[in-house]
Amino acid sequence: MISNRNGRKKVNHLYKWLSPGILVKRWLLTSMIGILLTVLGLAIWTKLTPIYRFLDFIIALLNKITNNFPSNISGPLVLIFGLFLLYWGQTRTFGSITEVLKPNSDEDLIEVLWNYRRLNRGTKVVAIGGGTGLSTLLRGIKDYSANITAIVTVADDGGSSGRIRREMGMLPPGDIRNCIASLADEEKLLTELFQYRFTAGEGLNGHSFGNLFLTALNDITGSLEGAIDASSKVLAVRGKVLPSTLSDVTLWARFADGKIVEGESNIPEVRGKIIELGCHPQNPPATPAVIKAIQQAQYIILGPGSLYTSIIPNLLIPEIREAIAQSSAPKIYVCNIMTQKGETDGYTVSDHIRAIDQVCGGKIFDAVLVQGRSPSEDILKKYAQKECHPVYLDREEVTKLGRRIVQGNVMSQNSEDGYVRHNSQLLGKTLFRWYSNTPKSKFFKF
Repeated sequence: MISNRNGRKKVNHLYKWLSPGILVKRWLLTSMIGILLTVLGLAIWTKLTPIYRFLDFIIALLNKITNNFPSNISGPLVLIFGLFLLYWGQTRTFGSITEVLKPNSDEDLIEVLWNYRRLNRGTKVVAIGGGTGLSTLLRGIKDYSANITAIVTVADDGGSSGRIRREMGMLPPGDIRNCIASLADEEKLLTELFQYRFTAGEGLNGHSFGNLFLTALNDITGSLEGAIDASSKVLAVRGKVLPSTLSDVTLWARFADGKIVEGESNIPEVRGKIIELGCHPQNPPATPAVIKAIQQAQYIILGPGSLYTSIIPNLLIPEIREAIAQSSAPKIYVCNIMTQKGETDGYTVSDHIRAIDQVCGGKIFDAVLVQGRSPSEDILKKYAQKECHPVYLDREEVTKLGRRIVQGNVMSQNSEDGYVRHNSQLLGKTLFRWYSNTPKSKFFKF
């Protein structure tokens, strides 16, 4: 059984080596041609004297071998020995290269090269949001493409990010840190270090190492964009992380009772119905690289995440919502599985869509992804105690709003802490299945 599996693995590796696009065979062939030309040049330069002597030596050696051993025995033996040396040499060479590239990995070099080329030729994806929802999404889609641009809200004013924002005068790094860590290329220790949160120490308590690291890099490089680029290199990030704006944005919300509250962290605490969301300064400019990424995108994903404090803040920037609306790429909104207390109490799927449409002044995405299966009864009871419920799919209303419904099992539920979350792997798989099954001719102009 094991030998069969190893045999299939070797055949698979051979297929991958022979497949186009690895960019290895052409350079090996180029090297071999270079060696032959070098030998030929030396031979011409020395008037072929060394070649003649070498050929005489080879002929004499072959005559001696064939005189002592029949050619039908000596020939195959020499051939087998030569192939063995070739195989052994190449295996050791590629093994040494793999050890340098992936010192703690069991992957063969061909797997490393294959995955690298596959991901770098992947779909150009733009993911928009913030909070833990966006980092969950990125963790799932990075297995399908390395051409990812995460556009992150910078309206956070609570926790470690809020303290850094107030005390250091820089944009809040928390959501950016989470996205960088999510896109890291399996650098487990570095990622854990980046996410490490201090639990003691005057001034340090509550801060994450990644936030402090980005703050230091912000001072060293002179900008948040420079800090993100530098930290992305340290963590071998697949893709890019960009702040939606470089302006110091403060959110405000107007509630049904007329009350207006400022501050991203204060808005959910009111526990009222939000009827309007805005920001100071009004109409902040988008980060230039964000608009370029949206214009070049082949696939745009909004959410998941807090509707009013993670997703919509990005859409308060006129250039971003206009660029999304003008894009011909397939666009999908990932709806939350459960309602969020203080933001979306009693909301259905269509309510989420209407809230986005209200800010954007019309339809900017084509489909909505909703969880198909309901959480377990035990978890539903725990959520009910917190006055939270599954987001109800009102099909008729969603259809009236001109959105296609994509249902899939993208949920993971933890019975220990009683929380329901999107599963990164299931989410990535479902989103790319929808993308691959969507006729691109409807979106792209040729």
